[in-house]
Parts: sequence; structure tokens; C-alpha cells
Amino acid sequence: MTETFTSVSQEEAGFRDRVRLSFDLDADICVIGAGLAGLSVALEAARIGASVAVLEGRHIGWNASGNQLGTVMPGFALPLADLIERIGFEDARELWALSKEGAELVRANATEENMPGIGLSDGVLEVSNVDAGDRLISRLQMLNEDFDTEVEGWQVDRVRELLRTDRYFHGVYYPKAFQVDGRKYVHGLAALARRAGARIFEDTPVVSIDHSGIRKRIVTPTARLRATHIVLAGNIHLGAPLRRLSETLLPVWRYAGVTAPLGERLHEIIAFRGSVMDSDGVDHFRIVDGDRLMWESPETTWAARPQRFAGAVRRRIRTIFPELGNVEITDMFGGATGQTVHGMPQIGQLRKGLWVASGFGRQGMNTSAMAGQMIARSILWGDERWRLFSPFELVWAGGATGRVAGQLVGMWGRASSAVAGSLARYREHARARDRVREARLAEANRAAGTGPRRPPSSVRPRPVPPPKPAAQDTEQGGEQGTEPAAHEAGISR
Repeated sequence: MTETFTSVSQEEAGFRDRVRLSFDLDADICVIGAGLAGLSVALEAARIGASVAVLEGRHIGWNASGNQLGTVMPGFALPLADLIERIGFEDARELWALSKEGAELVRANATEENMPGIGLSDGVLEVSNVDAGDRLISRLQMLNEDFDTEVEGWQVDRVRELLRTDRYFHGVYYPKAFQVDGRKYVHGLAALARRAGARIFEDTPVVSIDHSGIRKRIVTPTARLRATHIVLAGNIHLGAPLRRLSETLLPVWRYAGVTAPLGERLHEIIAFRGSVMDSDGVDHFRIVDGDRLMWESPETTWAARPQRFAGAVRRRIRTIFPELGNVEITDMFGGATGQTVHGMPQIGQLRKGLWVASGFGRQGMNTSAMAGQMIARSILWGDERWRLFSPFELVWAGGATGRVAGQLVGMWGRASSAVAGSLARYREHARARDRVREARLAEANRAAGTGPRRPPSSVRPRPVPPPKPAAQDTEQGGEQGTEPAAHEAGISR
């Protein structure tokens, strides 16, 4: 089914009227934050049978959860090799399996029956900015054999057959990864949670929290709520009552744009129908609405109006796909993801009855679904798998200094990626020139070999003079000297 891109204002206008919490309420579980993580907790807990109230200071999916490209694949923001190095092979395998479960949870929710117009399509391609064939082979072996993940390695020719650019080399194709309309998904998740019995209150910021005792107390501007468990799923926007927790996350705003319709030329240049992302985390794009390109690239550690980055998105598209020319950007959107110092999400129980689910970085779709199920099942069924995330403790992200450092690191990473890519393309062109030169030399040698070849004068053999007759001292001696020779040659006299 073709996905239809919908702007935020249209999405909000078409959604039901928002409801504030205006009366005191008791619940088994209070979830703070109506993004992907909070709604996943609410949906799973309500399905199991708990009474759930979700408090959202603004509206459903207003931040990163409703402003992302909707790519769903296994894994975490932390690279797999780094994950293994930090916690060991076996624990890394278990966490990876959980991330795969999270992706399948999203697939189970994102059906046309549950979420009309969700536009699910299969296939995600991760491309390399450098020629990394050797590393690719070892990674494919590890994912296939050790982590039970279906992947394919694509050679340069196949990548460039579907993506007409010399910027990309090898690729890793995930046939079971997929993408959905991210905005429709977060609102569809809210609708499923409501259908299961969860109550969602928007425009209801939390003023204070008292998490002591068996029944925790949450105060809002217009009402009070009591719950046995509180789940903090507000990411970097938990506000004053939980500022210390928010400061363990580095806010990173990612901005994306959608082009005007580009017609058939778009499919000639980009023939791949799934999501494409580069291995350095710089660009992430896919085709929507049949012939429009959705592209995410710029990022900052400071909030800004998304429209400011339309030019940056346009330039980035022209850099990667110059044949597309100077495209028109008709829509811009963005949101802040919370990134932890160690790169892994924060999932678990801070103290009895107080839970956290945040810090998902760029892998929010599958990991938030995984976290929602784990936390709900731990509260209600005693599922202890969340303890696998215990090694990834809460670490202060550095405040304003951390933001500056994060921005510089991001700029350095992009610059390093650009330099590495330029060097890789230079080496590729140099090898191509060498092959052309060698082919020309071979052709010249073949052409020279079609006629008689005379060796150069410097090595031409010199004529050998005829042998001189043997000296004869006497007539008898001469006869004696020639007789043996005549006899050996078989000549009779």
C-alpha cells in the first residue's frame, strides 16, 4: 500500500479532541509521556488487565515519536561490536533477541486492520560510505550465524544499480526489516491502547511526584492521581519534578524534509523501495507518496525551527544524488531524541514502583516496543528480563557542556565520514585509471604481436664467422689430425 505523508497540523486536526485530566483518579499504573515508549507500556499493561492512566504535557507523539521516518529493524543505537565488548557475547545475544521481538511487536500492531493507511513495506538497506568488503563479510557471518538475523551482503554493483550514486559502496540488506508511516503509527498505538482500556490525558503536565510509599502520588495543574507504579517515559521532557533524570540524556534534534513530487526520474535514480541509511548515521531516506523523497540528515543539540534546515536537506540530496538537481522541499519536521552516554536505552526499575523507559536514540521504534512489553510484564507478571539492561547505568550527560561537546562530536563525525568517503572514492577512481592503463598497454602489446617482430638493435645477435681450418705443421700431421674426425662422422675414405 502506498504511504501518504501527512503534515503535523493535518494529523492533529483529523484526530479526536484532546482530553485533560480534570478530576482525581486512581490507577494501577501511571505512565508519564504519550510517545512510543509510554503508549507501548499502556497498551501492553491494559491488554493484560491493569488500569492505566497516561499523562502527556502536550499531545500524543508531539516530539520525536511523531516526527520520524518509521524504520523498524533489530538492534540498538550502540553498534553490535561495542555491545559485545561491553557486556559479553551471551548477554549481547539475549539483548539482540529482545530487539528483534520489539520489531515483531511493531509489525503485529501495524496492520491495516489496526491502523488504516499505515503503509507497511518491507526491506531496509544499510549502505557504506567506504569500501569495507572485508569487514562486511565478518559482520554478515556474525549476524547470520551467531545472532540468527536474516541479512544479505550486497556488492558495490548491486547497490549502485538501485541507487545511482558513487557515494555508496557495499550494503547490508535486511529483508525482514520494514517501515511504516511513523505519525500514523504513534496515533494508531494510542487508539489501540484506548481500545484496550487505557485512559490518555493530554495537555496534562506533571507538577510534582511523590514516589514514596505503596501508592505514589502525582500532582497535575487540575487534578491528582494515585498509582501503585509510575513509568517515566517522557524522555528529555520530564520537566522540573524529574530534572535529574532528564539530565542523564543528551538531547539531539534530528530534522527531515519531504520533497515536492519528482515524477518518474526519482525511480530511475532511486530504484530501492525500502528505507536507506548509511553506516555512519548521517543520512536516512526513503520514497513516500509514490514520487516524493523523505530525507533525514541534519542534527543539532539545540532546538531550532525545522524550516531553517530545508536548505541543508536540499543540499544533502543534491550531494548524494546530483542527477536529481535542486529539489524543492515542501515539508520540514523534527524532534529531539534522548541519547545516553553509553548509547543504550534506559529500561528498568529505579526504586520499588518507579520505572524508566527512555534514551532510545535513533532506534526508537523497535526498542520502545520492547521496553513497553518488558516493563508491563514485569509489573504484572514478574518478568525479570529488564535486568539485562542493568549494566547501562544512569550517567549524567554533561548539561550545557555536554551539549556543546555532543555538537562538536557530531560535526567531527560528519567531517570524518566525508573525508573517509572522499578518500574511498579517490582510491576507487585511481584503481579504475590503473585498470584502463593496463588494458591499453595489453591492447598495444597484442597489436604489436600481429606482424613479424625484430628484436631491438641493442640486443640483436651478432653474425658468427665461419670456423677457420686447422693449422697443419706437416702433411702427415694434417692427415693424422683429420682422420679421427672423418671416422667419427661415419665417412669412409
